Amino acid sequence: MQITRSTVSFTVDDVAASRRFFTRHLGYAEQATADSFASLTRDDAAADVVLLARGTEALPEQQRDRHASGVILAFTGTGIDEEEKRLRAEGVEITLPLREEPWGERLFQVQDPNGVVIQFVEWVTPSGPA
Repeated sequence: MQITRSTVSFTVDDVAASRRFFTRHLGYAEQATADSFASLTRDDAAADVVLLARGTEALPEQQRDRHASGVILAFTGTGIDEEEKRLRAEGVEITLPLREEPWGERLFQVQDPNGVVIQFVEWVTPSGPA
């Protein structure tokens, strides 16, 4: 099998709110949408995102009432300082402030309106012991 794209799917209460957040603040574009569904993509290496309304019959019965929780959608790249400033200026709440770990990971986190956690990571030369 040759993998041509990666997609992560989140079950959320308000598909429209998450869709607006991802398109307005994270550079995603809509591929397809319906009342209980949105398929989003970017032109770079980021994973595609599918948003499904909680309770939708398109999901297997045992998954219909699950919330997007315990999962972090992480984007690794460069320019993390500028990205954090841009999101803050757009009114996005920074839920984990920008910090640098001794092993060289710089990161911060935000959440979409449904609680989907998005983490931004940039790797730098470690400042301390690994």
